[in-house]
Amino acid sequence: MAILRRKKTESADEIAAETEAHEGAGPVSPRAAGPWDVTERDTDDPAYVDLGALRVRGRAGMEIRLQSDGPEDRIGAALVVTEDAAMELRAFAGPRSPGQWEVVRDDLVAEVERLEGECVQSDGPFGPELHVRIPVTLDDGQPGVQPSRIVGVDGPRWMLRATLLGRAALEPSDDGVLIDTLRDVVVVRGPEAMAAREPLLLTPPESAVAPGADVD
Repeated sequence: MAILRRKKTESADEIAAETEAHEGAGPVSPRAAGPWDVTERDTDDPAYVDLGALRVRGRAGMEIRLQSDGPEDRIGAALVVTEDAAMELRAFAGPRSPGQWEVVRDDLVAEVERLEGECVQSDGPFGPELHVRIPVTLDDGQPGVQPSRIVGVDGPRWMLRATLLGRAALEPSDDGVLIDTLRDVVVVRGPEAMAAREPLLLTPPESAVAPGADVD
């Protein structure tokens, strides 16, 4: 697992302001202010951490941890961690036509029901999102609940899924730094033929450092 830290950069507010709909324009796409496809942003921007299929823009006080999946230790997710919240990022190949998040959303609702949890769909800054509460057993053996907020974004032949935990899940109206980070994400799907919903795997960056160190 790699842990990275980046120095402070600008937020996505300026980008969002540039993409506001002008008078007489049609509806604004949920992706109008990001996240972005690699064809839409400069991937050589030194503010970004290169994780292969994802580019994540660093901020002060934020850590990025890579998570391995399965026995082959394939890296399928990046966990963005702040002092009181976290956001798991996963990217998947998508069909040429948008709409994969709608299908995945239905599957997630079914899985929450199987786990006897609660799931509410709400309109968020990226369109429909899920607010989930899953029953868990706490460290002291007592029953508890794990809240999360799941956001999905359809892009050109990809889908990005973000699961927010901690304060970001408990206070979904507070977009904060993690939503800014999500808007800044750049997805690099690649030209390869891939089945819909196939994971886009991540790779450790060349600038990976030991925990506690900064990346200039």
